[in-house]
Amino acid sequence: MAVRVLFVCMGNICRSPMAEGMFRKAVREAGLEAQIETDSAGTHAYHIGSPPDPRAQQAIRQRGVDISGLRGRKVEDADFERFDYILAMDGDNLSRLLQRAPARHQDKVRRLLSFSRKYPNLDVVDPYYGGPQGFEENLDMIEDAVQGLLRDITQMLDAGSRTRAR
Repeated sequence: MAVRVLFVCMGNICRSPMAEGMFRKAVREAGLEAQIETDSAGTHAYHIGSPPDPRAQQAIRQRGVDISGLRGRKVEDADFERFDYILAMDGDNLSRLLQRAPARHQDKVRRLLSFSRKYPNLDVVDPYYGGPQGFEENLDMIEDAVQGLLRDITQMLDAGSRTRAR
């Protein structure tokens, strides 16, 4: 059983690719690459096919993660079927996703920071119009939240394997 996670921000060039990169690193370090799939997308079509913002790439590279190969894409209707977790970076994108999600998939849509111990239910604020410090602050929030997300998924995977073993 694979668990599929989608990170979503507005344009898919800053916050959601950083979240995808940090989560992939955490998944790799946990040895769960075969069990967890990760992607990112935007609620708007501003940057389809574009690489992540150079400031996002630089900030995350300093934490040992390369996101230069990622490309922006827009959320598609099929994403609500395909993904188990659809994680919005802020309240605006959360609202947009909930408006679009079929009723049977509403429970998949949450704020990324709902998994954070340090920053529960806050927004990962868009750093696009600010300086480098905004990207660093985002990464601190994202890093904490992806650890909580990984704990949640690991517990689910462990429970599923115990159920199958009976």
